[in-house]
Amino acid sequence: MGGGGPRRRWLSAPVVGIGSASFFSDLGHEVPTALLPSFLSSTLGAPAAALGLIEGIADGGAGVAKLVGGGLADDPSRRRKVAVGGYVTTALLSSAIGFATAAWQVGVLRTGAWVARGVRGPSRNAMLADAVPSEAYGRAYGFERAMDNLGAIFGPILAIGLVALTNVRTAIKLSMIPGLLAAAAIAYAAARVVERRREHRPFSLRIRPVLRGPLRRILAGVGAFELGNVAATLMILRATELLAPGHGQDSATAIALAMYVAYNTTATLSSVPAGRLVDRSGPVHAMTLGTALFLVAYVALALTGPSVPLLAAGFVLAGVGIGSVETAENAVVATHAPEEIRGSAFGVLAAMQSGGNLVASAGAGILWTLVGGGWAFAIAAFWMAVSGAILFGPLRAERARAFARRQA
Repeated sequence: MGGGGPRRRWLSAPVVGIGSASFFSDLGHEVPTALLPSFLSSTLGAPAAALGLIEGIADGGAGVAKLVGGGLADDPSRRRKVAVGGYVTTALLSSAIGFATAAWQVGVLRTGAWVARGVRGPSRNAMLADAVPSEAYGRAYGFERAMDNLGAIFGPILAIGLVALTNVRTAIKLSMIPGLLAAAAIAYAAARVVERRREHRPFSLRIRPVLRGPLRRILAGVGAFELGNVAATLMILRATELLAPGHGQDSATAIALAMYVAYNTTATLSSVPAGRLVDRSGPVHAMTLGTALFLVAYVALALTGPSVPLLAAGFVLAGVGIGSVETAENAVVATHAPEEIRGSAFGVLAAMQSGGNLVASAGAGILWTLVGGGWAFAIAAFWMAVSGAILFGPLRAERARAFARRQA
């Protein structure tokens, strides 16, 4: 499916370009993301509820946009324009938040930026599948995820540095620079992806063929995983809540944030090794392993007391888990989706990720309020167990195919 012979290098110019685009894009949009709470409350005087409303609407818009972007990405000749246009639009709208004078303007700009981000994703992922041979899907998607996570690590650091040198408004405006560098990187990659000759495909949302095809059982496992994949901010809150009585609120917050840095770092470092596991043993293998790591991490967060080592272990396991699962999810779509609906398959995957995360985080928040944080993470662990059970069948089939290839 990936084209090219078995000796073709996987770390090619298009792969480096796409990975660089993910790095610079995350670096750019993490600046306004990190500064948004302060900008809304201190600069614009908006209530705390405004932040939740803006983020909820933006995430919802992005979820719908990912489905639309999937339909657009089914046409290879359209992928380049959609990807480049999406990166440019995201950069311009995100940085324009620095010019906003009212909370509703921030909401419009944030939603527009997230919609553009959602639309471009399936095209970028489909381009990456075209850029490498099928036996290197894991390493290619692992590299892209590692670069994305690296941007997430340095983005808040860049935000802190820009605010120290200028102010919040100017820092948000300057986020346009890495955003446009991301657009340049994806344009560089798009110009070097070999486009196969095929007739133009009119836009269509091919959701049913994706859900009825060979991905059906695997996507069911992905859906269960995403229903348990709560926002990392809830992990931070859980650690802070448990540590505050013995360490004090400020110290507990600092420790929890250090654990979050460890989470992002391990996610970055594990993505490429997870990709190698995908290429050696299959994407379902890596996905099942990541799900198991999340299960253990969430059980630790649900049952442990104020133990820094155990909580830190939970964050690290979850970091390795997300690095493995995100890499495997993209690779499994590239491997199993028919080429003519590959864009739609990436769109369905992205929409499931967004919708599942929203339900998981909202549900965990409600459970937390009603019965406590321990139960919230216990239910999240339950969904990880369900995901693993669903993936067991595809995992056995994948191992059987791998064994048959070795025997041949």
